[in-house]
Amino acid sequence: MAGSLLQTRRWLAFAAGLLILNFALTFHNIWPTPWITTRHEISIEIVALLLLLVLWERLHRPLTQRGLHGIALLLTLMCIGRYAEVTAPALYGRRINLYWDAQHLPAVAAMLVEAASPWLVAAVIVAGVGLLALVLAMLRWSLTQVREVTRSNRGGKVIAVMSSIVIVAYLLGYARLPVSVWPWFSLPVSTTYWRQAEFMWTAATESKQLPPPISMAGPNLDRVRGADLMVMFVESYGAMAYDNPLVATHTAPYRERFANAAQASGRRVASAFVESPTFGGGSWLAHMSFFTGLDVREQGDYNLLLTQSRDSLTRRFKAEGYRVLALMPGLKGAWPEGSFYGFETIYGEAALAYPGPDFGWWRIPDQYSLARLAAIELEPADRPPVFAFFPTISTHMPFRPTPPFQSDWSRLLTETPYAEQSAELAAALDWTDLVPAYAGTLAYTFEYLASFLEERAKDEQVLVLLGDHQPPASVAGAAARWDVPVHIVASQDAVIDALLEAGFVAGLIPEPVAVAPMYELPTILLEAFSTPNAPKTAPTNPDVSISYDVPR
Repeated sequence: MAGSLLQTRRWLAFAAGLLILNFALTFHNIWPTPWITTRHEISIEIVALLLLLVLWERLHRPLTQRGLHGIALLLTLMCIGRYAEVTAPALYGRRINLYWDAQHLPAVAAMLVEAASPWLVAAVIVAGVGLLALVLAMLRWSLTQVREVTRSNRGGKVIAVMSSIVIVAYLLGYARLPVSVWPWFSLPVSTTYWRQAEFMWTAATESKQLPPPISMAGPNLDRVRGADLMVMFVESYGAMAYDNPLVATHTAPYRERFANAAQASGRRVASAFVESPTFGGGSWLAHMSFFTGLDVREQGDYNLLLTQSRDSLTRRFKAEGYRVLALMPGLKGAWPEGSFYGFETIYGEAALAYPGPDFGWWRIPDQYSLARLAAIELEPADRPPVFAFFPTISTHMPFRPTPPFQSDWSRLLTETPYAEQSAELAAALDWTDLVPAYAGTLAYTFEYLASFLEERAKDEQVLVLLGDHQPPASVAGAAARWDVPVHIVASQDAVIDALLEAGFVAGLIPEPVAVAPMYELPTILLEAFSTPNAPKTAPTNPDVSISYDVPR
């Protein structure tokens, strides 16, 4: 009786351990949260492990405690890989890519540390370490229970037969029989690591051929000659700003204010959607695609392009006598990529000399950056036209604290740009629902841009307002499209009319279908900026030295 009870307990413990091991490599994500659930699938890797344990005990020698611990560590790594594989698409909008995602983990961690309270950061670290320790302990316990059965003669034989049957059933899936067996199985975690290793090997050993250079020469740019051109990439400004009812409703009055300000200043607006090459992050891929006219979707392509001499939209305007500069308040160090694009001056965080309160990791409000640029580059009377590239940061995740709008632009450049106890500075962030915070940053963007148009109503200026990508999938929603809005604000009727003929629509609400991928947008703009049948400009690629000096 006692022996029978012991056997029953052993098999029950075996079943519990097997369920834990199987769950560790088959769980799925509860979209769009970091939590997980089960779909009752089978891990072929755990089945293979059972068979290997039986064979090891029979053909070699008993597995040591150190061996069990090593297997538990390996399974923990596989569990982490599984979590990254199923959770990254829900939170980030795409699958993880260790080759280049890992490069940005320190910066992302620093941003989150800056944005969250110290206690929350400490709690997350402790919880993370504790969770990993718990996972390791549970897998170690489960392996012990499984081993107790696999090492017995009877139990080992049963497990070997059952495991072999399941493995054969899995392999029959490759035979394309009328009965499909693969829906019973989860995608092997080993394929995740294999795919990452294969990509890294290819990137390290093979020379990938990129498309031939695209020339930006040709169009004469007569329609915008002498006018300042400002290209603003609004961080995380995607189609979901129109597709999501909450965001669209919240931002509607601010978009209307922006449209009214444009009209009141003698300008017109044309809008469209274009398809971004990236989703949820990787703004630099969108920047590269736009400025070079190449479809740049992979970090490897981006890195390779930086080693080459390519024409760019910035160099095209430099050849026309424009002063080409970058306004980058999120830049905390040198930016060697600037030489690739041909920027003359780059205004980073240090050069902008922002004196006010910090707004999270990114510190500097976009409105201040724009005011500083206007004071340094736009106010002087005797100057060449300016081509300015401005990737905004106030709409960057985690979206809090959102800067308050300052109606008095002159105060922005003083030592106290904002009221001491601003409600916006104290606004808390709800990490479980980032959509309201995201909507708030877009409202802020349209509000300060409307005011900017009013402040500079007499300027001869063309504003290209462009999204870089959707916000992360946890904000954008399930199956969100990759399209981003583009708005062209100009006083030149011929420019707007040409864009309307190219598929743009009047106003700030684009048609649902994208007019083109982002890499084709510069060609569309250059044609709209140019008079048809006029003499074309010869190609040029001037050398440009970059200055990171503090502004004059």
